[in-house]
Amino acid sequence: MKKKAFVSLFIGVLFIAIASVLYFSQKQKVDYIHNEGQTQGTYYTATYLQPDGIDLQKKMEVRLHQFDLSLSTYDSTSIISRINRNDTTVRTDVDFELMFQTAQQVSENTHGAFDITVGPLVKAWGFGYGNAGHSKTPDVSKLLPYVGFRKVRIENHKLLKDDPRIRIDANAIAQGYSSDIIAKLLEDNACDNYMIEIGGEIVCKGLNPKGEKWRIGIDKPVDDSTNSNTELQTIVSISNMALTTSGNYRKFYNKDGKKYAHTIDPHTGYPVVHNLLSATVTASNCMLADAYATAFMVMGVDSSLAICKRTPDMDCYLIFTDDKGKIQVKFTDGFKKYLTK
Repeated sequence: MKKKAFVSLFIGVLFIAIASVLYFSQKQKVDYIHNEGQTQGTYYTATYLQPDGIDLQKKMEVRLHQFDLSLSTYDSTSIISRINRNDTTVRTDVDFELMFQTAQQVSENTHGAFDITVGPLVKAWGFGYGNAGHSKTPDVSKLLPYVGFRKVRIENHKLLKDDPRIRIDANAIAQGYSSDIIAKLLEDNACDNYMIEIGGEIVCKGLNPKGEKWRIGIDKPVDDSTNSNTELQTIVSISNMALTTSGNYRKFYNKDGKKYAHTIDPHTGYPVVHNLLSATVTASNCMLADAYATAFMVMGVDSSLAICKRTPDMDCYLIFTDDKGKIQVKFTDGFKKYLTK
């Protein structure tokens, strides 16, 4: 009897072991899911491993729509649009306030090189949603009095302005922030391996479908306003971080023999003119990376490196031209580990 009981017990344990192996092997065979679509006037892609194979695209698009209702200047009903119209009834929400808090922090740390009140200047110079024909040269002196990050503040869920003509533009930080919120949605839905990209703003975690770190290409900064000429400068391998690149080689126009880049210096009110072509920034979240990459395009090579080196959990890769017009690169020591061989 004891032998029979032992044999029965052994068979039972063996059955459980086999079932467990089959269960976990099935879990491992779950394929990565790939979603793509449109948002914020650009495109998004998401590649992720959901343990139960659940497609999260509908949830992502609901969250992105909710985000737009807070921070999209292209939606007339959004909180930011109503603030810009001086609607006294509008109250800020969590998305807006976190954006604002981060923007002010980056503005302080970059001495105003990043500034969410620069929107009227961007519009006046023919980028974004104004002066699309580039027919007018703006009178900067009339606009600068309404630019300055210290001229706005939030009190009791209300954004207060020193002057009602001040306008808020979150475009240089919002796409990075939206990548962060989709990354959080993926993690809240048990995804430990993913990459989300919205308009070039990237957040990734874990490993790609090949079981490796995520490989991201950094474009070579070749003047091409049509976005048809893409050549890679280098490829980086990253995981568990955010990465974004800002540059003036895509968004620009030529007028009367002069090039006008889309990055506007909030101090002068004019498009920047220096040798920095692109700034790639890695950080703990994409909202910070996005904002600092924009600021670095205003500040130039040396100042950007100095700021980056003293900012925790941040690295940068800067592409610029030397005195002979040749493309050169500089990067922080911490960035070396991401470069592929």
